[in-house]
Parts: sequence; C-alpha cells; structure tokens
Amino acid sequence: MNIEELNKKFKDSSAEDVLEYFLKEYGDLAALSSSFGAEDQVLTHMMLELDKKAHIFTLDTGRLHPETYSVMDATNLKYGTKVKVFFPQTEDVQKLYETQGINGFYESIENRKTCCFIRKIEPLKRALKPLKVWITGLRADQSITRESLDIIEFDEANDVIKVNPLLLWSEKEVWNYIKENRVPYNKLHDQGFPSIGCAPCTRPVKAGEDIRSGRWWWENPEHKECGLHIK
Repeated sequence: MNIEELNKKFKDSSAEDVLEYFLKEYGDLAALSSSFGAEDQVLTHMMLELDKKAHIFTLDTGRLHPETYSVMDATNLKYGTKVKVFFPQTEDVQKLYETQGINGFYESIENRKTCCFIRKIEPLKRALKPLKVWITGLRADQSITRESLDIIEFDEANDVIKVNPLLLWSEKEVWNYIKENRVPYNKLHDQGFPSIGCAPCTRPVKAGEDIRSGRWWWENPEHKECGLHIK
C-alpha cells in the first residue's frame, strides 16, 4: 500500500486506529520520537495502551529544561518503561563550542541550524536508521510550516514512513485527553510554554501570540524549524 492509499485509508480514522495499524504492521521497526511535549505524551499513552513494548525514543540535546527530565522520569515510572535516549556526539559538541561559543546560536540562523544539526538532527538520524516508521506528535495548527502536512508521509531524508496521528487534533483535544487519562505532562506548559525545546531557545508565549512564537523567538516564523520535520 502506497502513501496516497494509506492517507485515504486513514482519512477519517482515530489516532488510536492509525497507531494500532502501524504498530501491528511494523512492530519493532516503528517508534515514536518524543520531546515529552503534550502531544508526544498523548501518543506515549496511546501506544503503551496498545502495546506495552512499543518503542519510544527521545533526543537529549544537553540543553533541556529540568522540567523535561522530570516528566521523562514520571513517564518511565507510570508506564513501567524506559524511553531510549540518544545524545549528540561529544566531539561535535566540543567543536561547536570552539567555533560558536556556548550560545552562538543567537548570532545567526546559520549558527542556530548548525547547533540544531549537532544536537538534534544527527542523533535523530542514528535513531531512525534501523526503523521503517517514524511516529510524531506534529499538529497542523502548530505553525505555518506544518499546515500542509499529511497524516502519513514518506520522509526521503531518513528513508522512513512518517506518521502524524494527531495532525488534525486541536490543542483543546490534546489537553482534554491528558486530563481524562491522567497523562504526565511537562509542568512548563502551566507556565505559558505551549512548545518546549532546548532551554536557551524556548520562552513562554504571551497572550494572543502564536503557539510556536516561543521557539527561536528572535527569528522569522518561516525559519522556525530545526530541520527535524522538513519535507
């Protein structure tokens, strides 16, 4: 079944139905990449309800908020699992500090994207290499860069099927699910952080601002992707 047929098949399906299909079809070759944000926590709960051995991994960039580590621990404890952690290469981080300094990513988009590549994209490629299916928590209304996504895509850069089960969910639906199912979540969400990444590159969002405006707030909206989710 090709990508177009899969999108037709799951056009009106629930997120659980989408997950169940790919977990059954691909087993250990399917995994969720989690940043421990609200959407990823919803998917973690759904996946582990369907299969207690479902694969979930995260990228520890070395610059995460303490609250992110707290929800990682709470997730492992609640579900009796161990989310697999991928780190950047030590030598690459050392070189980054030698060339940019500690916070050189503020100085230019090029510097910021280099930092994102070393801390996120290269570890992601290692994580995805043995997989056939990459499950994400992307939603269409998160940013202008995500409005044209499909529920099921093919990621040529990583040679995997990319599945976005919550693509058409609203933010309200995400939080209703978390509350109804008592899903652990990052407490920074209660402090005005709708989107949470590395600590130096994430700030709270003010009333009326776009939900992604707290990410790389010094850049224009069309640049606000780290490279993980570029088609």
